[in-house]
Amino acid sequence: MNLRHLTYFVTVAEERHFGRAADRLHMAQSPLSQAIRQLEAELGVELLHRTTRRVDLTEAGRAYLARARAILSDLDEAAHEARRVEAGAVGHLAIGCVGSATYSLLPALSRRLAAELPGVDFAFRGEMLAPDQVEAVRTGAIDIALLRPPVADLSLTVTPLRDDRLVVALPGDHPLVRRKQVRVADLGSTDLIVHSADRRSVMYDVVLGLLRDAGVDPRIRHEVGETSTLITLVAGGLGAAVVPEPVTALALDGVAYRPLVRPAATVALAVAHRSDRDEPHLNRAVDVIRGMF
Repeated sequence: MNLRHLTYFVTVAEERHFGRAADRLHMAQSPLSQAIRQLEAELGVELLHRTTRRVDLTEAGRAYLARARAILSDLDEAAHEARRVEAGAVGHLAIGCVGSATYSLLPALSRRLAAELPGVDFAFRGEMLAPDQVEAVRTGAIDIALLRPPVADLSLTVTPLRDDRLVVALPGDHPLVRRKQVRVADLGSTDLIVHSADRRSVMYDVVLGLLRDAGVDPRIRHEVGETSTLITLVAGGLGAAVVPEPVTALALDGVAYRPLVRPAATVALAVAHRSDRDEPHLNRAVDVIRGMF
């Protein structure tokens, strides 16, 4: 018995005629009849009752037809599923986002991924610092990271996406709000809120580097892990913060954003995944992300 025998039997059962079934199968009637008899011999039951005018199903044949159709349908579905997997159209992916990307990019990204890869189940984790994302990608807790380089882990493939300008988030009543732009040197007399040094935030190193190069002795009053918390503290009047421009999507009452100049500075955004991962759906998702920039 083989799959051809099942196909032959189902076709004869549907046509109730060997001649029409042979035409439909593009084969001669004699080998078709022989194949059905071989199937019956292997099963040890009569599936078809033959007359000179037509072919009818026996009780055993009707039962066997239902199972044969289900088997052939399952095989077709399995082939279709395999092709979808090969094309990257199905699967599950978890994506981690750095704080600023969570607010500015994630809404549009989730819609784009759902439109272009509707068969892939996506999960998102926001407000992740770069070191946490690198560890999560390395261990498989997330599959793709939108993070701030540099990334020292050589097991990851890191692709730059864009450079984001830095801006200053100020309490609404801060004296610097009256200016159209803020110099780095202007922050020397201002209390600052920064991302956590203990959690090895990339932004902590970027901001401290800018202040150091400008000869500013920073007055750091608070260190936080999440960008949303940082901006909330700014809104509460507890200090100013240097953040990537996409954070301006967090338009909280009591917060004003001003461009940072002299020097103007940027921070990179990149997409990362494990270099040994080459699943089609992961590659397609990375392509969608890259295509948005």
